Amino acid sequence: MEKNIVISLGGSLIVPDRINTTFLAKFREFIIDFTSKGGKAAIVCGGGKTARQYQEAASKLAGLRYQDIDWIGIHATRLNAQLVKTLFLGIVHEKIIHDPNEKTDFSEKVLIAAGWKPGFSTDYDAVLLAKNLGISTVINLSNIDYVYDKCPKKNPGASPIKRISWAEFRKIISHKWSPGLNAPFDPVAAKEAEKLGIRVAVINGEDTENIKRFVEGGDFKGTLIS
Repeated sequence: MEKNIVISLGGSLIVPDRINTTFLAKFREFIIDFTSKGGKAAIVCGGGKTARQYQEAASKLAGLRYQDIDWIGIHATRLNAQLVKTLFLGIVHEKIIHDPNEKTDFSEKVLIAAGWKPGFSTDYDAVLLAKNLGISTVINLSNIDYVYDKCPKKNPGASPIKRISWAEFRKIISHKWSPGLNAPFDPVAAKEAEKLGIRVAVINGEDTENIKRFVEGGDFKGTLIS
């Protein structure tokens, strides 16, 4: 069983269109169960639809610089993080972490983090936070079941991948990250995770029983990148 985990919690789960309270209730139950067995969870929140709506609106109204678009997304992740923090009052670290390199006394059962600064995705933040906390596993929760060999939206015959090396994974994704990039795991984060020897499990966050199977060392539906 995984003792301590870092979760990159995709904004597509928190705010797919509206705030997904059904998912958040299931996610809270999973984390409470995991931590009651002695585990600790650091959760990095993404921006989701909130980030994209604000970014699109601002882009229509003004000529924005790259960092302006990014800052809007970062603040959306921080709003989502504040919401997720309220799910764990009593067992959560009081401060929401923005800088994943910040030395933190993580004595509580749950730690919440959000976006850091322009040029860095929350996937990348999750990898840096894992390094900082000495945790070797990042669980990337989004709304997809697997990593595929091709984009399944454009290629109906795309094949799911259950296990893949970092070198092979980086061949099938974009080499650059940009605000709002839609990829199973940020390419810059992938490169850093490979360098640090961190493994990432890409799992559909809607199925919390499946996440539980992974952390308990059982067979799970998803992709393991290492």
